[in-house]
Amino acid sequence: MKRLIGIMFGFLLSWGQAHALNPGDLAPDFSLLDQHQTQQTLSDYRGQWVVVYFYPKNDTPGCTTEACSFRDNINGIIAKQATVFGVSVDSVESHQNFAKTHRLPFSLLSDSDGKVAASYQSILNLGVIKFARRNSFIIDPNGVIAKAYKGVDPQTHVAEVLRDLAAFQSAGN
Repeated sequence: MKRLIGIMFGFLLSWGQAHALNPGDLAPDFSLLDQHQTQQTLSDYRGQWVVVYFYPKNDTPGCTTEACSFRDNINGIIAKQATVFGVSVDSVESHQNFAKTHRLPFSLLSDSDGKVAASYQSILNLGVIKFARRNSFIIDPNGVIAKAYKGVDPQTHVAEVLRDLAAFQSAGN
C-alpha cells in the first residue's frame, strides 16, 4: 500500500511539473477588469513586453512592498517599453483602494475566481479560500513567456525583472 501511495504521489508531482509554464511557452491569454473597471486583455499587448506578477492579497506587507517597488521603478520599466499587470483574487474595489492608497501607476487585475492564476500555475486553493502565489512572468512581444519566476522575494524582484528585461532586449529577443 505504501508503494502504491508513493507511486501515485510521484505521478501527481511529475504531472504538475510536466504542465508547468516555462520559457518558450505561449502565455495563456486573459481578459480581466482592472481597478478602473477597464477590461485588460493580454493579447491586446502583442508587440510589446509585458510583466505579469501574481500576488496573494492587497495591503499585506509583502504584497505592498512588491507593488510599491514596481511603482518606484515604473520609469525604468516604461523605458524598456514594458507594461506591468499585478494580478490577485481581490475584488476590483479592493484594487481601487490599494492602488489609490499607494499611488500605483499600473493596472491591478481582479481574478476573483482564480482561473487566470490557475492557468499560470499561480493559485493556492485551500477550498474556501484562494490566493494567488507570488509568481511573475515576462512575456515577450510575440506573447511567449521569456522568463518565469516562482516564489519571488518582494524586496528584490523588481530589480531582477529590470535586469532580465534589459538582457532580453539587448539580445534582440
